[in-house]
Amino acid sequence: MNLTFQPVRVATGSDEEGVLVFDEERRLLVVLTRLSSDNEVAPGQWFLEAGFGRLEGRSQPTFSDLEAAQDWISQRIG
Repeated sequence: MNLTFQPVRVATGSDEEGVLVFDEERRLLVVLTRLSSDNEVAPGQWFLEAGFGRLEGRSQPTFSDLEAAQDWISQRIG
């Protein structure tokens, strides 16, 4: 599965660095935000802010990097 990552700022109130993830048909799959270094639970990790389609309503995990996020997304929609 070929996923595209597009950097974006997300108005979460604290952690604004984000990424939109699209499939090969340019459908938005998820919105990820990078947690700040001040985050007590997972500093610097990527958080699944929102999922769509098959990824909607699932748990909201964190990922050590974007490659880990890509693997997780691909497993669930592949």
